[in-house]
Amino acid sequence: MRILFALPGFHRYDRGAEIALSSVASELATSGDDVTLIGSGEPREGKPYRFIHAASIRRERFERLPSLPVFRNNTSYEEATFAVSLAAKFRPRDYDVTVTCSFPFTNWVLRRPTLVGRRPPHVFVTQNGDWPSVANNSEYRFFGCDGLVCTNPDYFENNRELRRCAMIPNGIDVAKFSKGIADRAAFGLREDAQIVLMVSAHIESKRVEQGIRAVAAIAGAHLVVAGDGPLRERAEALANDLMPGRYRRISVPAAQMPALYRSADVFLHLSEYESFGNVYVEAMASGLPVVAHDNPRNRWLVGDEEYLVDSTNLEALSSQIDNALNKKLPVRDAQCAVERFSIAAVAESYRSFFRQIVGRA
Repeated sequence: MRILFALPGFHRYDRGAEIALSSVASELATSGDDVTLIGSGEPREGKPYRFIHAASIRRERFERLPSLPVFRNNTSYEEATFAVSLAAKFRPRDYDVTVTCSFPFTNWVLRRPTLVGRRPPHVFVTQNGDWPSVANNSEYRFFGCDGLVCTNPDYFENNRELRRCAMIPNGIDVAKFSKGIADRAAFGLREDAQIVLMVSAHIESKRVEQGIRAVAAIAGAHLVVAGDGPLRERAEALANDLMPGRYRRISVPAAQMPALYRSADVFLHLSEYESFGNVYVEAMASGLPVVAHDNPRNRWLVGDEEYLVDSTNLEALSSQIDNALNKKLPVRDAQCAVERFSIAAVAESYRSFFRQIVGRA
């Protein structure tokens, strides 16, 4: 099959959605499909797929602009500039199916009418939520797709009567994320410290500041946050006040993330609702205990035996982090994560769903 994945952040950012979809694309290309990615970054050596650059203005430039319908956050502004370039680079006849998780502008460009021939069927992935599919107001009235990949059971139940759906989780490269030897020196981390790791953007939904408050209450514990975003200065100021010398924000290339996980003692993630937290699976496969908000979706993803907690209760959250710092995830659980979320199995599920959608188009 000739498959197009389009996302503004491809090859520019290594965040959840970009990593999830590019991993699927790489696996599909490696196993024989003709795969193209269009994104705002630059080509990278050694990738098995074709990459096409479509320029956009970086989301950081839009951090201070107002939230408006359609332009609801800085990523929406970035996506609008990407869509202009995408429209010029997108040749519908070159593909059998198109894929994105970006709405509204990327979705609209990939579904635009064609003057010659037929538009390839379009698959939308709920990496950032299923709200485009289920909402029926404002710009969401104009959402459409020929197939919907639901990244968790909640989304599948919400949409199975509305659209052609498949429940497919995200996957990880099991050759990269595994238990192993820590390399704290590579990241400038203290060898004698207890390290709590967050892999989170500095935005409201990731609740990094709650993580700072919780870790600050644990004597001797250090918090490392791998990520960036518009709330970085606010988090830095809070950490300087509550836990001076025990907080670091770092930016780490995707290739170094496995080593960073292995250099931590506990993984902390505080999104109350995540479509699918790739970082949970990466941490589990690396052998880290996971502290996260207690809800049914996280129980499905990480299991009941993890350190799930009402993370709005600061005292309870600190207590769970402290509990996790004194224990380790059993090897059998790390292996379970590998078996459930292997990228090879996930990519095969994508291929099967694409064939169904193309066959019905």
